[in-house]
Amino acid sequence: MDRTQFDKPPRWWGPRLSPAWIRLLRPLRLRMQRRVQRLLDVDVRGIEHLRAAVDAGQGVLITPNHSGHADTFILYHAADQLARPFYFMAAWQVLGLVNPVRRAVLRWHGCFSVDREGTDLTAFKQAVEILQSRPNPLVIFPEGEVYHVNERVTPFREGPATIALSAAKRAERPVVCVPCGIRYFYTSDPTPELLALMDRLEQEIFWRPARELPLPERIYRFAEGMLALKELEYLGQTSAGPLPARVAALADAILQRLEACYGIEAAGRTVPERVKSLRQQVIEKRAALGAGEGKGTGSRPASPNPATAESASVPVPFPSHDADRTRCDDELDDLYFVIQLFSYPGDYVAEKPTIERLAETLDKFEEDVLRRQTATIRGTRRAVVSFGEPVVVDGKARSRDAGPELTRLLEQRVQALLDAAT
Repeated sequence: MDRTQFDKPPRWWGPRLSPAWIRLLRPLRLRMQRRVQRLLDVDVRGIEHLRAAVDAGQGVLITPNHSGHADTFILYHAADQLARPFYFMAAWQVLGLVNPVRRAVLRWHGCFSVDREGTDLTAFKQAVEILQSRPNPLVIFPEGEVYHVNERVTPFREGPATIALSAAKRAERPVVCVPCGIRYFYTSDPTPELLALMDRLEQEIFWRPARELPLPERIYRFAEGMLALKELEYLGQTSAGPLPARVAALADAILQRLEACYGIEAAGRTVPERVKSLRQQVIEKRAALGAGEGKGTGSRPASPNPATAESASVPVPFPSHDADRTRCDDELDDLYFVIQLFSYPGDYVAEKPTIERLAETLDKFEEDVLRRQTATIRGTRRAVVSFGEPVVVDGKARSRDAGPELTRLLEQRVQALLDAAT
């Protein structure tokens, strides 16, 4: 776990979209797509929906699922067909933790940074301005994370819908959201490499590789073993019952403990929303310690984020020694682990043990257990990217439910596109 990914960003990076550089670098991008991502073919469907919206001069927000690290390659393949490059809102770490050359290339490709764990008004205003006045579509991944769940949408965050609604209220042109589904399929059999990875994972926890068992059974056996170890660590004992229920219970127990510490209410919120609220508080406290603030015990400063304003008056001690900085780091690790748990539905492989689902689950194990930054791509692949009919954003909407309703609609539309992809 790299705790630096949860620090406050050192600065904001804006886009420097350059069609000339995009054309010049296109051969390199396609080479990386094929050799690094092993993605040999991209089937673009529904591009006419996107083209009609762009040709009509509308502000366009594309909302794809985010199941793999090659998603941006796939979307730029679609942008090539559209002959119109895209802007991308990206986590600040994507731009902040790379070398200056790579950062420049990303910005030429329309990337700009956002602090997902805070209230990033600069990124918000940039996104709204793109939808208000620029001719190029904006891409925001509403899931917020790469979950390696190729056939299921995880809960969308409301940020993209809020941006679209804000832009629609201010723009002199229509603003639309275009649902987008991305699915991967293997074109060569990765089973031998997956079996070798399964051997290594079992050996990592000092097990003898169970090569006599079918791969799906080995995956669930390994998952239960890892979950039991984490239950012992966090709960002091293992639990019984179906794997999905145990995963959800462990995540909830960790979140409840931290929410009680920080005085945050969890009612009605998804796991990613609960994690985000807690990360904001831990990062704020950790930053205060690093700046030498908050010596002794005091009250946490009021948060400018409405999502956490209800807890702003709750006293939280600001520690003044190294042990408490370590506690903040441990809390960030705990929250990272909750997101890891959340990314394992528990029934994903059992429901349909396809080679894609087996590979995705092992990809997550490789990243989480073997601590790889990104999983190794095993086998050649193709992808289907589908664009649905645009959803017109009502700029006159005043209801507090407008954001949640638009979010749910986009989530449903993207899931339907994934279900239809073959």
